[in-house]
Amino acid sequence: MKLNGKAAIVTGSGRGIGRAIALKLAAEGASVVVNDLDAEPAEETVAAIKAAGGAAVACPGSVTEPGFGERMVDTCAESFGALDIIVNNAGYTWDNVVQKMTDDQWDAILDVHLKAPFRILRAAQPYLKAHPVEHHRKVVNISSIAGLGGNAGQANYAAAKAGVVGLTKTMAKEWGRYRVNVNAVAFGLIETRLTQDSSIEVEGQEIKVGVNANLLATMKLMIPLGRGGTPEEAAGSVFLLCLPESDYVSGQVLVCGGGYE
Repeated sequence: MKLNGKAAIVTGSGRGIGRAIALKLAAEGASVVVNDLDAEPAEETVAAIKAAGGAAVACPGSVTEPGFGERMVDTCAESFGALDIIVNNAGYTWDNVVQKMTDDQWDAILDVHLKAPFRILRAAQPYLKAHPVEHHRKVVNISSIAGLGGNAGQANYAAAKAGVVGLTKTMAKEWGRYRVNVNAVAFGLIETRLTQDSSIEVEGQEIKVGVNANLLATMKLMIPLGRGGTPEEAAGSVFLLCLPESDYVSGQVLVCGGGYE
């Protein structure tokens, strides 16, 4: 119970990696605000946490909505009387080569992966300043190896995830005075519904996601560990940066990619 007494917010935690992160933090003692675009997955994660003896509340809605950052922060503060951990995880992909990528595709991915974390952190600052604590608070922003090295067909996603790295390093410098560690985890191939060849619906827009099966097989051959990661393994890397043992680690990017960068 390394996180006993801590309160966390995790965006995009109704499904996939975000759900695994929320469950892991709760299993280690944290109270968690669970967010998903849709209310049902968020409530399912909350129910799973409570069934295991943990504490959680749902805060459904789009992280790109104006005012969402304030709502998420207020939900945590009012529900648990604290805000100790922020995990900016929500996101999806909407791929195309640059000459076919529309402004809507570009804006949507930049909004969810970069503007939304910025707004949440901006909303959190007044609370952090007004409620100093002796322990270190933690921010973990989710990036990607696409943000470190680029990826064909993902100009929008790679640019957003590169921006997350810049945001992380800047906030580490700004928030060190508040005893806040700000780091990022750059995921490689983590097997979720977003890596499966399928489609998802985002605010009425059907979006094709996933990786072609042949390309997926090739990617796995390039990973030194020989496979994609699980959501639970991805959650473990985030958990490392939420531990008290990482109190002197800030402004860093941890690659969780099975040895592939």
